[in-house]
Amino acid sequence: MARWFHIGPTIFLIVVEIVATGCTRLPETIKVLHDDDRIVTRLETDFDAPERTYTRKTDLSLEQLNKLLRGYSVRPRSRVPLQAFIDNTPVRKLFRESELDALVPPLREALQQVGFQERVRFEVFSPGRNPRYWRDVTGGWIKVRDHFFHLVVDYFHVEQPVRKTDAYDQYYPSPWTPERAYTVYFEPERQYVTDPVLDEYAVDLDLFTANTAP
Repeated sequence: MARWFHIGPTIFLIVVEIVATGCTRLPETIKVLHDDDRIVTRLETDFDAPERTYTRKTDLSLEQLNKLLRGYSVRPRSRVPLQAFIDNTPVRKLFRESELDALVPPLREALQQVGFQERVRFEVFSPGRNPRYWRDVTGGWIKVRDHFFHLVVDYFHVEQPVRKTDAYDQYYPSPWTPERAYTVYFEPERQYVTDPVLDEYAVDLDLFTANTAP
């Protein structure tokens, strides 16, 4: 009976993660605002927000939002704890310039419509290894609490099937790519601070807009 407790730390962390994920309420789509072959933006419920915290609408200009998103970079986060100390994966810019050109206008519109307990889900699509069946996806969600701009990345240039039902076999569809964990960075670093209520990193929009022409 005692042998059950002698599991490795990695297996234990994976089990805990699976249990925690299974108990988490998934966000529900409230409204799809934009949906084409390049960009999807939609409003969804924000079940993770603590009580008495609300998302507010944001009226950044196109130029400001473009500059803000250009400051983000990401690095995939390893599931193995020890890899965090030896990970040599380079940090990469979150968005390409062509992606920003397509994403910024519909995303700005979404940020102007988001409700109190909602967040904005975004996805950017590019052709995959075989564009007929696969597409490259970068996506995540954004919310603004007080003057803190929160951005979380779920996919970074991950290939997904164009259709959820496989083109070759409708009874055994291609598996949908699970969300992944990423470490998010922002430059200039002094504008990337801790939101004291959510205890998460976010861009301080007061600092950002003070150094950005409208």
